[in-house]
Amino acid sequence: MSRKIVLAAAMTLLSAPMAMADAHAASGDAAAGEAAFRQCVACHVVENEAGEILAGRNGRTGPNLYGIAGEAWGTGDDFRWSPGMQALNEAGVLITEESFVAYVQDPTAYIREASGDNSARGAMSFRVRSEEDAVNLYAYLASLAAE
Repeated sequence: MSRKIVLAAAMTLLSAPMAMADAHAASGDAAAGEAAFRQCVACHVVENEAGEILAGRNGRTGPNLYGIAGEAWGTGDDFRWSPGMQALNEAGVLITEESFVAYVQDPTAYIREASGDNSARGAMSFRVRSEEDAVNLYAYLASLAAE
């Protein structure tokens, strides 16, 4: 990848996190993400503000994933966040496609890297094995928030 592309991407990330969240949703396949979400339903639900369940069942082990694209990690008062996620929240780290993909592929490693705390841990033990599935999951979750 050329230096100009990397610099342009970095500037875009710094200047418009919310716009980037929407743009990143387009890079994945939301339909494939819906299929990949089947591995998440045991713990997660996507429930909008009106209480309508858009995806999943009543999984409450993990947080509600509605509207996470562009939000800070560890938001939502209705969930008990791990200290690692609380540290990311306090640092203002946002959920972008890149951070989401890194997190779901190795939650503890991502939290440690992003927080700079090698003892930090997350509560999610599941890992999405495929980067493509992770990108598609992000696209799917972003598409649900747009509905």
